[in-house]
Amino acid sequence: MASSCDVSAVAHLPGNVVVSFEGLHVMEAATVFRLEGFAPSVRHRKASLAALLKPFGLVDHADESHSRALWKSVRDAKPFWASAPPGEWPLWRVSTAPTRGHALAAMLPRDAQWFYDWAGGLIWVALPPSDDAGALAIRRAAAAIGGHATLIRAPAAVRAAVDVFEPLTGALAGVSKRVKESFDPKGVLNPGRMWAGV
Repeated sequence: MASSCDVSAVAHLPGNVVVSFEGLHVMEAATVFRLEGFAPSVRHRKASLAALLKPFGLVDHADESHSRALWKSVRDAKPFWASAPPGEWPLWRVSTAPTRGHALAAMLPRDAQWFYDWAGGLIWVALPPSDDAGALAIRRAAAAIGGHATLIRAPAAVRAAVDVFEPLTGALAGVSKRVKESFDPKGVLNPGRMWAGV
């Protein structure tokens, strides 16, 4: 990402989810890069990027149609759709600094399924079903790396018992409450929907 190749997107797809992505024909973990722009510029940057990456393993290229299908699958978190094996598992969206995504992945339970987007700054995590959707483990890991987690999918009973959004504390909780009160002084618009007491 720090190169002059002007990469517009990077995702890392571990081996246990890589087969779920369209447009990609590999059976092992893959890190995928997206280049966009005018054809001569893309060709030059693609060659430069391939030379930079060669020491790290096989470098392959996708044509435009495969690339579009792949990046649509990444955007839509396709491995975690209802039709996929972990499609009923609780799904979390964790945001952090791109340099910290790998640290979060190292703290996840062994049976978690995940992949990175945003060069490691966005981690989609599916955890086996549990009473708290894995909230304790995810929130602890997110706090350790300076990130925050949002519960995207879980059964209704679990969503009612677990904070879906990152709990607010301290000054941020006070500011959020005052902003909400300024728009809704009587507290009639979805009270407590996002955070308790707001």
